[in-house]
Amino acid sequence: MTPILHDTAPDFDQPIAVLKHCHDRIRKQLATLDKLLAHLPEFGADEQARQAAGAVLKYFEKAAHLHHEDEEQDLIPMLRAVAQGEDAATLQALAPVILQDHKDMDAMWQDLHEQLTAIAEGQGAALSASTVQRFSQRYSSHMEREEGTMAPMALRLFGPEQMAQLGKAMQRRRGIGTEANPVPAIGQAVADLRKDYGQASLNETDVMDDPMLQFTQWFEQALKAEVNEPNAMSVATVGPDGRPSSRIVLVKQFDERGFTWYTNYDSRKGQELEGNQHAALLFFWSELERQVRIEGRVERTSSEESDRYFRSRPLKSRLSAIASHQSAPIASRAELEQNYEVVARQAGDDPARPGNWGGFRLVPERLEFWQGRRSRFHDRIIYERQEDGSWTRLRLQP
Repeated sequence: MTPILHDTAPDFDQPIAVLKHCHDRIRKQLATLDKLLAHLPEFGADEQARQAAGAVLKYFEKAAHLHHEDEEQDLIPMLRAVAQGEDAATLQALAPVILQDHKDMDAMWQDLHEQLTAIAEGQGAALSASTVQRFSQRYSSHMEREEGTMAPMALRLFGPEQMAQLGKAMQRRRGIGTEANPVPAIGQAVADLRKDYGQASLNETDVMDDPMLQFTQWFEQALKAEVNEPNAMSVATVGPDGRPSSRIVLVKQFDERGFTWYTNYDSRKGQELEGNQHAALLFFWSELERQVRIEGRVERTSSEESDRYFRSRPLKSRLSAIASHQSAPIASRAELEQNYEVVARQAGDDPARPGNWGGFRLVPERLEFWQGRRSRFHDRIIYERQEDGSWTRLRLQP
């Protein structure tokens, strides 16, 4: 019998088989890692070691993340849409574990990436045995979990239409098309991007009477869920010409008084707030399918508050705030760094806060809590401050 010389892959009309095929390729790369670990102490970064390191790098850099996205963006949301009873309970327990596995494996891969790159380039021969072991064990248990639960559930619950939907999504992600189903132009591909939300709901009876307490509860849940930069918010201001502008900043404090951030008062946002004290904030926590929109009047924090926060910053951040005339043009990065060096020599270890740098606080007048729901039928609850300081609450249509 003639042996099969190549690794045949199932077509995308069998998307679950494709996922299993991806797992098999991952297992081969993990086996290569184990062999490389045993090879290096005796032979160093020879030609075989360089080729092996390059093969592992190529797969995990170019292909493994696509497999993660298949699960996060398509397989899990599609299962959530159809699972009921015990299946729904199993999925509710398993999906967060799968997503956490992806984060942990990505973190471990960053450590391995640096070592493998050095080996592939012949500039190093060190490979951490403990990291390889943890990486292989996590990937192996992750794949077993999916093959033992997720894949069988999909095969039971998905009909032909859903299998076709999953397969086409996987094809698009890999840039694969056919005459019958060509890969769309990028503009159309963007138009077709969509994610069906379904993690939670938001009802009038569930939210608190005070929107700041409601925000605090959501913020704590974002921290617990390890949302990426939960304190990042968009700040939108309006210039004298009536044109809006926005940027991402980090909220440094929020309480019953409002939401506080710090900046250069001479920056574009500082100048625009000088002319128009009304602004809007937006927090977006995609992992929880939530956003909070906040509108209100902006005021400066007291000098004492600004001084206190400025002193709490790392020294290099304080020096940067002094050296940079934020939003003003400069000829080059070299000139910017030269300004920093001059300030660093002159300011010492305890520089004073410059008078044009300090805090802004948005005093909220309107807050909207948005929870993503399936089929774009989202939940929207808004609070509006009344003249006596109390809050009214109502639901908006999606």
